[in-house]
Amino acid sequence: MKITKLLTILAVISLLFTSCKSEKKDKEIQNIENAETTNLFVIKPEATAVKWTAFKTTDKVPVGGEFATLNFENKSGATPEEALNNLNFSIPVSSLFTKDDTRDAKLKASFFGAMLDTDLIKGIIKYSNGKYLASITMNGVTEDLPLEVSITEERRVAMKATMDLKKWNALSALETLNKVCFDLHKGADGVSKTWEDVNIEISTFLRDK
Repeated sequence: MKITKLLTILAVISLLFTSCKSEKKDKEIQNIENAETTNLFVIKPEATAVKWTAFKTTDKVPVGGEFATLNFENKSGATPEEALNNLNFSIPVSSLFTKDDTRDAKLKASFFGAMLDTDLIKGIIKYSNGKYLASITMNGVTEDLPLEVSITEERRVAMKATMDLKKWNALSALETLNKVCFDLHKGADGVSKTWEDVNIEISTFLRDK
């Protein structure tokens, strides 16, 4: 009987150890799986482009340019939406580029130079209920800009928006720019006009962290 009881106790102990090892192994596997499925997505700054299109003359002739630099905070997420949500960014005005040095100088001095806080455009991307927006601070004013966002299976992200400069109290800066570009912004009707709406396009890429 003693031998039988001893064998029974040993069998129970063995079963407990086996069960504990199995549970520990299951937890380790779960932890690995969780690590593989979280914090996978992060913005790739070197693959980001910021393009804008402004308009001149009453015929609304497009004038295109870009910002060569867009700085993102180091942030990641388990999904593309999580990676983009509450993502802070800043754009140095000095990185403005239109392939025309004279135009670049006028935009920096007469448009952005006529604003408050002329060095940076700052913002934060927000995602809620399937919708994106960027809360942008420019000219000392912070306003929300709705974004049209698409994300491909290859993790390429495209953001589009139309910015109304009036919301950022930038019409006086726009008027200053129009004065220095008065003749250049004349159309066939002889009217000089610089439009207050600017189209924005941002393309970037989400990589594995």
